[in-house]
Parts: sequence; structure tokens; C-alpha cells
Amino acid sequence: MARKAKTVEAVAYIRTSSAANVGSDKDSDKRQRLAIEGFAKRAGFALVDEFNDAAVSGTDPIEARPGFAALLDRIEGNGVRTVIVEDASRFARELMTQELGLVVLINRGVKVYTVSGDELTDDSDPSRVMMRQIAGAFHQYEKARLVGKLKAARDRKRATGVKVEGRLSWSQMKPEVVQAAKALQYLTKTHQRSLRAIAAELAKQGHLNEKGNVFTPMVIRSMLKQTTPPTSS
Repeated sequence: MARKAKTVEAVAYIRTSSAANVGSDKDSDKRQRLAIEGFAKRAGFALVDEFNDAAVSGTDPIEARPGFAALLDRIEGNGVRTVIVEDASRFARELMTQELGLVVLINRGVKVYTVSGDELTDDSDPSRVMMRQIAGAFHQYEKARLVGKLKAARDRKRATGVKVEGRLSWSQMKPEVVQAAKALQYLTKTHQRSLRAIAAELAKQGHLNEKGNVFTPMVIRSMLKQTTPPTSS
């Protein structure tokens, strides 16, 4: 008797771009959910979780999405290595943003499928591999360019004789955010939340960075090390 193949666990990723389409009774997320569930059943996947970025633009950076951050935490925590989306545009509308996000998942051994059966993480197509390399290189270039512009601005200011101070810490600028992050650090006395989970929880509370995006894990780590000033009684 042939042994039955083990069911592969998968998670769903849903993104709605407008607040008008948010909610279980709305068409956009309901349509995506039904399409994903149908594909999972046909393809033999067992859906074990769902992650949703509500009212998030398809052009928003992957790292700024709380739902995607929670998805990464789940992947890193329990070994699920399959993600299903309705189509590539639900993952990201801009090709560069899409490929950067896929690289993040590919580096974790994850496969991403659309409900039509396309594997977005397929690396057998040389043109897609090239695009991912270009996307990664462009992302690094933009980061280096921004760092260079900031340094040049500081140097010009110093040349005028003005003292340029370092950036204020979050405990100086927003001590309440640091306190909130520290309060979220532990789920129990023995179990800590991940940095991404803390960032996602802060976003739910309305705490975002100066650009209105979710804090990065690096910033959260810095916050947890900072000392907040005592509150006046």
C-alpha cells in the first residue's frame, strides 16, 4: 500500500490597498481569502495561518509592513516554508519592491505561489534572477547614497562653524515609545517577543517612525537598550 504524501503547511498573505476594502465583509480581502483557500485545497496545501496588511499600498516597502513582519516571525519560528498570495500584485505592485520582498523570503528557503499556480520564487528563469540581483544592488545603492547625502550635509554645516550634534536617541525624543517597547518585550517571564513582533504591536498602538513606517528590528533593539528618564510624580 502506497504511503500517503505528507501535507505541506502553508500561510496566506493578503494585502488591501484601501481602507474601504478592509474588513471580513468587504470584497477585496474576502475575494483574496477565498481564492487562496481554493488553490490550497486543489494543490494539497494545509493553510495554518493568515497574515494581512490592511490599507497598505503595493508600493510601500516590504520592511514597512506589519503584516509582512509578522509573517516573517511565523516563518522563522515554526518552519512553514510556503506562502500563498492571490497574485503578484497583492504581494507588491512595483516590480522592484516585489523582487526585494521575494529575495527576503528566498533567503529563508520560502516558496511563494499565486492562486494560478505560478511560483514567484522560481529561480530557473535567468531574467528573474537578474532582476533580483538588480533590485538588491539598487537597494544597497540607495542606502549608500542616503548615507552619503546626510554626511555631506553635516560636513557643510560643520564648515560654517556650527556644531553638529549626533541624532537624539528615541529615549530623548519619544520616551513613551521606548517604554511601550520595553513593556511589550516579554510575552511571559520566560518568553520574549521577537523584535519584529514588538514593532508590529507598536504600530497597532500608533507608534511609528518619523516617516510613518513601522520601526525596523534594529531600531527596536536599540530602544530596548536605552534608559528612559524617570517620570515625574
